[in-house]
Amino acid sequence: MKVVTIGLGYIGLPTSLMFAKHGAEVVGVDVSERVVGFLNAGQVPIEEPGLPEYLTEALARKKFRASLKPERGDVFIIAVPTPNALDEFGSCDLTYVKQATEAILPCLETGNTVIIESTISPRTTEDIIQPLIEKEGFRVGEDIYLVHCPERVLPGQILHELVHNNRIIGGVTEKCTEKGKEIYGLFVKGELLGAAASTAELSKLMENTYRDVNIALANELVQISSKLGIDALSVIEMANQHPRVNLHQPGPGVGGHCLAVDPYFIVAEAPEEAKLIYQARQINSHMPHFIVQKVLDIMEANQGETITILGLAYKGNVDDTRESPALQIVNQLKKATYYNIRTFDPYVANSDAYSLETALSNSDLAIVLTDHDIFKEIPESIIDTMKTPILFDTKNCVLGCDAFHEHYTLGNISNIRRISKRYI
Repeated sequence: MKVVTIGLGYIGLPTSLMFAKHGAEVVGVDVSERVVGFLNAGQVPIEEPGLPEYLTEALARKKFRASLKPERGDVFIIAVPTPNALDEFGSCDLTYVKQATEAILPCLETGNTVIIESTISPRTTEDIIQPLIEKEGFRVGEDIYLVHCPERVLPGQILHELVHNNRIIGGVTEKCTEKGKEIYGLFVKGELLGAAASTAELSKLMENTYRDVNIALANELVQISSKLGIDALSVIEMANQHPRVNLHQPGPGVGGHCLAVDPYFIVAEAPEEAKLIYQARQINSHMPHFIVQKVLDIMEANQGETITILGLAYKGNVDDTRESPALQIVNQLKKATYYNIRTFDPYVANSDAYSLETALSNSDLAIVLTDHDIFKEIPESIIDTMKTPILFDTKNCVLGCDAFHEHYTLGNISNIRRISKRYI
C-alpha cells in the first residue's frame, strides 16, 4: 500500500510514520521546503516523544520520504490545518483542505481512497470534498472511496494513542467506511467505529466541545468563588467525590488547535442553537484577562518590577503554542503595564530566559501558566534568588511551596486584594 499524506504537522507526520512503521510506502507532502528538507535529512521539526526514532527507522527502511508535490498512490490522507475564519463566529476555514484536495485530483485513479483527517465543520466531506472529486468524473463510493477519519490523540502521547485509541471511520457510503477500516486496521488496535461522514465530523467537534464547556464551568466557578471568598479547587475536589460528577480543572484559559477552535465550527453552523457552546467559549477566552487583572493586583500590592512567566506552551511537556493563553497573557501584560516581563519555557525556542534560575533571578512574581514537569518542584536555592518570592500557580502543579513568601492558586485567588486601578 502506498500512502500519500498532505500536511506534515502535528498529526500528518506521526500518522505518516505510523503507516511507514507498519509496512506502507509513504510519501509525505508539505508546502514548506524547510520541513521537507529537515525530514529527508532525518530531523523532526516538532516536539513529540518517539518521532525521531520512527523517522530514523522509516528512512533506513526506505518506507518514508518527504516531498513538495503529491504523486500517485493508493491512499491519500489530508491532514492540513483548519483555522478559524475571520467572520462573525469563527467558522471553519477550509482553504487548506480545498487546496490539498485540488492538489491530489490529478493523481487520483479508480480504486483510490481519500481520507480527510483535518478537523472540519459538519457536512464538509459530502457537501464540499465529494463534489470536487466527482467533478473529475469519479463516482464516490464506487470509483473513489471518501472517508472522514478525525484524529483523537493527545500531544505527548500521539504514537501510543494512534494505535490504542478507538477510531471513528466516517465513510460517505458503507463501501467507503469498510475501505477506511481496512486501511486503519493496518495498525489500530482500538475499535474501528463505522459511521456516516457527517456523524464523524460532528462527533469529533463535540468531543472537544464537551471538554471546553466543562473547563468553562470550572473557570466560571473560579470567578464566582473569588467574589465569594471560597476556595474553588476545594469545591471541585468535594464535588467530584459524587460518583456522577466530574468537574474539570480550571486554568488560565484554553489553548491548542482543538479545544480553542473546534467549538466555533459548530456555532457557525447553528448559531441560534449553540448558545451554551458559544458562552463557554466566551468564558474561556476571557480567562487570560481575568488572570492579568489578578497579576496587576499582586504587583501593585507588592510594588514589584519584574514578572516571570513560566510556560508558553498550551500544555505541559510539549512545544505547541497554538492558541496558548500564556501568549495572550504575556501580550496583555506587555501592552498594559510598564513591568519587566520575563518568559521561560524549556520547550519553546523564543522564550527570554535560557534557564529557570536566570528566569527567576531578582524577579518579584513567578506565574506558572504551563504544567511542565520542570516547574513542579522548584529548588529552594532558585527561589531564594528572587527579589520577592511570590508564586501565582494557575495550574496548581507546583509542589513544596513553603519557600515562597506568598503562594496563590486559582483556589485561594480571593486572597489577592483588589487594589489595582488599571483594568484592561
